[in-house]
Amino acid sequence: MVARRLTFILLCSALAAPAAAADCKQSHAIYADRDGGYELRFEPVGSASAATSNHFKVAVLKPGLLLDGVVMPAGEPERATGLIMHNCPEGDTTGEELRACTVWQGVVYALDKAGAISEIPAETEPAAAQLLLPDFGPSLRASSAWGKGKAEADSWDSFALKGCAA
Repeated sequence: MVARRLTFILLCSALAAPAAAADCKQSHAIYADRDGGYELRFEPVGSASAATSNHFKVAVLKPGLLLDGVVMPAGEPERATGLIMHNCPEGDTTGEELRACTVWQGVVYALDKAGAISEIPAETEPAAAQLLLPDFGPSLRASSAWGKGKAEADSWDSFALKGCAA
């Protein structure tokens, strides 16, 4: 009897998950690549940084490597530019140090369910259905985050919304 109730509760939770994901704010969105080897987990920016519009972590699920990501307005015309870093030094860094620890840099595109492309939503807006990080996979392979004991499986450049952090 207890097992049936537990199964029923789990089933109801699973059925409710898509509705919860539709209400998810960008600051709590969780994305996964097609093969399930990589996750992007967004987190609130807070008042610590006025220069960035979004913060996220990239989890390389095997071997458990965690990369830092930010999105900030840059360029002319201004666009949402993402930066993913691996083992960057703390505090003031030189341009050379930043280049050495940068895994990927580029425009972050959001796609809705119909496939229309736009900028990534602000952290307080509803999460995008999918994110596109052009050339993330090739950039990862050429970075300090690639190799034995680090990232060893290729990543796709697109990430689909898979959940929402509490």
